[in-house]
Amino acid sequence: MYAYLHGLLSDRKGGEIFTVFGLWHLGYIFLTIAVIAVMILLLRKKDQAAKDKVVRGFIDAAFGLYVADFFLMPFAYEEIDIEKLPFHICTAMCVMCFLSTRVRRLEPFRIHFALLGFLSNLVYLIYPAGVMWHAVHPLTYRVVQTLTFHGIMTVYGCLALVFDEEGVTFRRCRRDLAVIAAMTLWALLGNTLYRGAAGKYDNDFNWFFVEADPFGLLDKSIAPFVSPFLNIAIFFAVELAIIGISELLRRRKTAP
Repeated sequence: MYAYLHGLLSDRKGGEIFTVFGLWHLGYIFLTIAVIAVMILLLRKKDQAAKDKVVRGFIDAAFGLYVADFFLMPFAYEEIDIEKLPFHICTAMCVMCFLSTRVRRLEPFRIHFALLGFLSNLVYLIYPAGVMWHAVHPLTYRVVQTLTFHGIMTVYGCLALVFDEEGVTFRRCRRDLAVIAAMTLWALLGNTLYRGAAGKYDNDFNWFFVEADPFGLLDKSIAPFVSPFLNIAIFFAVELAIIGISELLRRRKTAP
């Protein structure tokens, strides 16, 4: 059974490969946009309960896909990839978005988790470098799982922002800043706990790019001290821009 599943899910090399902004990549992006558009059209006249149910269904699907991946990774990669623990922003926000729909104390931060989850997963969906580096076939499990997961998270975040009753506002943007800062501290904790070189374990993770920027622009001697604050500043600035657009659309909608 293992041999069969390994052959089915393992990376396929040779022939056509997945490339950034290639036909397959653009297909995933188009499909994500199409799902968002269709859902908005179908839900715009529904009551709030119906909207909430559908939006919650997307985060349930994303979380289920994330958990299932840990059971399938041994067949696909012959190991469980520790890199996929929820210390990167995309996976961490998946967990927090899921919990915020079920844990009452997290509910006030639900839309703020959704905003950060939407932004981070959209960025990865547009530039999935982690998939591109492996140079595998577009229909390989690695590609399908990763792009599907980030696509569903993008859909969830967008629909949550569109259909949330209160929405994101400048009045509560300090919560968005708190979520980003907490994510940074969580990633620092993960990098510290799982960094090591003992026996066969030799890893130096860079979750949420708090050790170095993703493009290697910062000098290695200063990157660990600058990157965390740079992440906070960039993500918060982009979120403020999204909040500004949301506020503008909300005012136009309510204007006589």
